[in-house]
Amino acid sequence: MNRNLFLGAVLTSVFLLAALISFVWTPYDYAGLDIANKLHSPSLAHPMGTDHFGRDILSMIMVGARTSIAVALVAVGIGMGAGVPLGLWAAARRGSLVDEVIMRGNDLVFAFPAIVIAILITAVFGAGAINAIIAIGIFNIPVFARITRGAALSLWQREFIMAARVAGKSAPRISFEHILPNVANLLIVQGTIQFSLGILAEAGLSYVGLGAQPPVPSWGRMLADAQTMVSIAPHMALMPGFAIILTVLGLNLMGDGLRDMLDPRLRVART
Repeated sequence: MNRNLFLGAVLTSVFLLAALISFVWTPYDYAGLDIANKLHSPSLAHPMGTDHFGRDILSMIMVGARTSIAVALVAVGIGMGAGVPLGLWAAARRGSLVDEVIMRGNDLVFAFPAIVIAILITAVFGAGAINAIIAIGIFNIPVFARITRGAALSLWQREFIMAARVAGKSAPRISFEHILPNVANLLIVQGTIQFSLGILAEAGLSYVGLGAQPPVPSWGRMLADAQTMVSIAPHMALMPGFAIILTVLGLNLMGDGLRDMLDPRLRVART
């Protein structure tokens, strides 16, 4: 296991474990108000301090990890589930009307910044985690469709694909039996990258009030609540900020490590 993959897996596992533990235990009730203990600095009783309502920040970080990871994971699942079949279909029908429609649709989505599309969708259909998932997932679809199509196009000219066509296999069967396994490593790496971008997008939507709604904690919402109190309680902004940074860093390192491990050209270069 290379260094990037190891460090990325460790960082990601810490926050994933915190999210899983939050289902059964948190140090304090994340929604419980304790005004008498508001804005306390990190201490033994509250390792990450308390916010302006006296809520324990560590508990909120743990539940916020659950929210961010769930939103990003489902959004990536939507992108993969719809984008990969579209990319395979476009590659199998290269140059046809189907290919043109799919690729021009991708171009249309890419013409708008992802966060703008997400804000538009959540503003129209209402704020909430479900709509945030849909908004982020929609942008992931053309990402996976374009990557899948690009990787699959070169494979359609390979000898083993020609042999499968001569054997009488249909294009859909060839796509899923022969093309998909050969582009899976690329999709896994891209999935980790989109996962990290999904966490950033969810934090951005929550920051402007369009993500998960109170009392459900969200790292972006915690940053928004802290922006007017940075001078008197900097830990309120630092803790969720570091959580976002370390999670995204871990996922990006893991993506780089997986790319190095799965790319045969890089394996040959190392040997």
